[in-house]
Amino acid sequence: MAATLKDATAIVGIGQTAFARHLPQSEKELACRAILAALADAGIDPGEVDAFSSYTMEETDEVEVAKAIGAGDVTFFSKIGYGGGGSCATVGHLAAAVATGQATVGVAWRSRKRGSGPRPWKNTAVQLPTPGQWTRPFGLLRPADEIGMLARRYMHEYGATRDHLFNVAMACRNRANENPAAMMYERPLTREMYMTSRMISDPLCLFDNCLETDGALACVIVSAERARDCRNKPVYVHSAAQGLPSQHHGMVNYWNDDPLSGPAWTAARHLWKQADFGPQDVHVAQIYDAFTPLIPLSLEGYGFCGRGEGAAFTEGGALELGGRLPINTGGGGLSEAYVHGFNLINEGVKQLRGVSTAQVPDATTCLVTAGEGVPTSAILLRS
Repeated sequence: MAATLKDATAIVGIGQTAFARHLPQSEKELACRAILAALADAGIDPGEVDAFSSYTMEETDEVEVAKAIGAGDVTFFSKIGYGGGGSCATVGHLAAAVATGQATVGVAWRSRKRGSGPRPWKNTAVQLPTPGQWTRPFGLLRPADEIGMLARRYMHEYGATRDHLFNVAMACRNRANENPAAMMYERPLTREMYMTSRMISDPLCLFDNCLETDGALACVIVSAERARDCRNKPVYVHSAAQGLPSQHHGMVNYWNDDPLSGPAWTAARHLWKQADFGPQDVHVAQIYDAFTPLIPLSLEGYGFCGRGEGAAFTEGGALELGGRLPINTGGGGLSEAYVHGFNLINEGVKQLRGVSTAQVPDATTCLVTAGEGVPTSAILLRS
């Protein structure tokens, strides 16, 4: 029988800094604070850390982080590309390293000053990647422009409306209103506010776009055996997957035969193949939400509904607490913080520990996804 990662490792510690539009600390200091908080949460000394995983877009590297926190000899380290598409892969890489004996204590992290720092697309001195050479000179300068095009195509093909996108924004804002750590805590959203807000890239308005955030988060992964002796209830990594479809071109995927069939579909096939349960058994989901259209696209890709049914799935409070599939229970990237999706990982752990600010009763399974539209990743967690 082929070896799998199924329940071989667990997340035993989570940590985060404050989230704000501007924080005075450097990205390195924020990273170290989040990592040390996660280790303290797990009850593990920093000197035991021997593995790291983060994003290629992460400005703080494992050399500096390891020195600053006092890690021991490091025997595994990795970085995953494609921005938010790499979030869950950081956990997957560490789970594989620990499960195969390459390491014993892994730390995944993301630190970002996106609120007070520059916007990535403003750097015009950098050579455009090949897909960008065919889009950015013609006005698709930002991720919002690229997803806006996909959203308009989705609306045309399947009859989705802005009301469906509002359902997503509202569900995330409602959960943030219950989360004191969220940037949008105590800042309610109404349909009138949504419908009258300024357009960022038609059909995406202000509230269809994620926040701009300074902050950092981290989590700690160890073997299932060791997890039983850690400070908090272990949350097991049941399945992990990455996805890069054949002939994919990133968010500018418009010349593919099927531009709406994104990396989620590829990741999902592998994710569910390795799992003991399916979409119908997921109690709560943390779905990457840099933009509201990514939710219906991901609902379809990960098998919660049929092709073209993602928008209708959001109706009737389906994404709210008590609905068919509560999502992004800390507020997500739209209303808690946008740190390339890492807050979704930590929120998944909180749900399965039973300590979320918007707790789903008796939740024992959680899907966490990374960015749809780019090469992506996902994990299934269980308690």
